[in-house]
Amino acid sequence: MKRIVPHLRIENCKEEIAYYQNVFGGEIKNTQLSDGIEMFKGHKGKYIHAELHINENCILYMADVFGQKTIQGSHILLGPDLDSEEEITRIYNELSKDGEVQMELQDTFWGAKHAIVKDRNGVSWELNFSK
Repeated sequence: MKRIVPHLRIENCKEEIAYYQNVFGGEIKNTQLSDGIEMFKGHKGKYIHAELHINENCILYMADVFGQKTIQGSHILLGPDLDSEEEITRIYNELSKDGEVQMELQDTFWGAKHAIVKDRNGVSWELNFSK
């Protein structure tokens, strides 16, 4: 196995990838619209693929939801390992604005700053900065 790649299927992907870019930084690349593709007829303007390149090791793949019913669950958490206290605090604050804090940002017994936040799209993030 080379890696596990997170793919988010999300309503209003174009707007939401910009939201995640605001939270995590990075560059939106390789966007592909459904326009003109027969199997996506009736879904004009929706992304069938988009990538947020946060850095060379962190890429978040996203696409719109096409007719499927999405179920927001709590059994998967995305866990970025962050570089500084400033970064974890900034990301925690951004995700918390319209999200739900499940574990307050705090110092832990394992020597890290840590928090869990479910964002406005129902995606759970387990944030960690090892001191």
